[in-house]
Amino acid sequence: MSSSNSRRLNIDNINPHVRAAKYAVRGELAVKSEEFRAALLRGTSDIPFSQVISANIGNPQQLDQKPITFFRQVLSLLENPLLLEHEDVLINHLGYKTDVIERAKWFLKNVGSVGAYSASNGAPAIRQHIAEFLERRDGFPANWQDIYLSAGASSGVNTLLHIICADEKSGILVPIPQYPLYTASLSILNATCVPYLLDESKNWGTDINTIKESYQKAKDAGVDTRAIVIINPGNPTGASLSEEDIRAVLEFARQERLVVLADEVYQTNVFIGEFISFKRVLRQLQKENPDGKYDCVELASLHSVSKGMVGECGHRGGYFELVNFDPEVQAEIYKFVSIMLCAPVIGQCLVELMVNPPKPGEPSYELYQKEYRGIYEGMRERANALHKAFEQMEGVECGAPQGAMYLFPTINLPPKAAEAAAKEGRTPDEFYCMKLLEATGVCVVPGSGFGQKEGSLHFRTTFLAPGTEWVGSIVKFHKEFMDQYR
Repeated sequence: MSSSNSRRLNIDNINPHVRAAKYAVRGELAVKSEEFRAALLRGTSDIPFSQVISANIGNPQQLDQKPITFFRQVLSLLENPLLLEHEDVLINHLGYKTDVIERAKWFLKNVGSVGAYSASNGAPAIRQHIAEFLERRDGFPANWQDIYLSAGASSGVNTLLHIICADEKSGILVPIPQYPLYTASLSILNATCVPYLLDESKNWGTDINTIKESYQKAKDAGVDTRAIVIINPGNPTGASLSEEDIRAVLEFARQERLVVLADEVYQTNVFIGEFISFKRVLRQLQKENPDGKYDCVELASLHSVSKGMVGECGHRGGYFELVNFDPEVQAEIYKFVSIMLCAPVIGQCLVELMVNPPKPGEPSYELYQKEYRGIYEGMRERANALHKAFEQMEGVECGAPQGAMYLFPTINLPPKAAEAAAKEGRTPDEFYCMKLLEATGVCVVPGSGFGQKEGSLHFRTTFLAPGTEWVGSIVKFHKEFMDQYR
């Protein structure tokens, strides 16, 4: 019975699709880790560790990755243009180079105040520079009018899924394991996730036959599968697709009229192999087939300032490029992004800096290159050190680090651990990760949060945290855990 002095909203009457969504990277373990962090700040002494390591999320600057100097210097002038009235002080006393000042003036002239709204799909001058970057990267022209700036790649994914999914029968092929943004967004939209398993035995490769089987199974169940998500390089696995694999996916998309969503935010985080963009391969296929065979394959590619050597998650900058989309559909996408007004303009400027960094011979180039290479090599060294530690741990199997910011090891746990987990109402990997957090302060994400092959257990950890002490604490914990539940 309702009462005028009771709340209108409760857990049972809010949107059930929001309630059903799961987002493990910021789930129970992340909440618990923040409680520990707050307790440590208060000086609580009965916690068995002195710091929390947030290895659950790719948040580089929280884990001491330093921002690129050139980027932050330019942004500082955009936030406070009055500083430009004292160029001599900037140059002679604060370490600013002349190209920093020139770039800031270019932004102020071509974009305007970062405190003002831009065009809904982003500042035209910035979109033009992104198009020029794409042309340099892929060797094929890009049209700035097909580029939409977004508040990180996540916002772009949200936009595209809203446009693609018409009802609960709309299906999206999603790789498993996957970044849970996709399954959570589909849950909220009440659309259908069509999972396809990546092959762990082949370094988490994409198997076109597995994709076809998943597609057919969904079709037989009456699902209208409309798109396929490819995360390249992979999250949580770090694997990069070969050109052969990309061609196979694009050919399948052509045959079944699927939109391709290429999540390419880790394109600079590649240790093994090379990054090849879907756009480049699609344009190559169009060139090889002048009969128009691939001219209706719709591709949306996403990129972000949050990952790579930029690591500017908090600034919320990203973009997506549309290829071969119907102009009337693009008009609806424009309308959708207009409802949210525009991406943060300071984030848009950061996207421009990412795609158009200092060039050889320019005053800031030497420092930029030193910082960029230093971040890349540091990441690779930490990845290899963590991998080496996993190799020494009983029952842990982990492929060599390939890219992105994560390792996704398999863990084989004793039956007693599974029994103890069941008593707590947890899966064995959730139980393991919670015990790891409580003993060491290291927060990782159980594999069940990303999806995993039935009967297998994993966890995802970033390799962004500095130092090696936290790695040693994982090794020590694991030995004690295995001994306890043997």
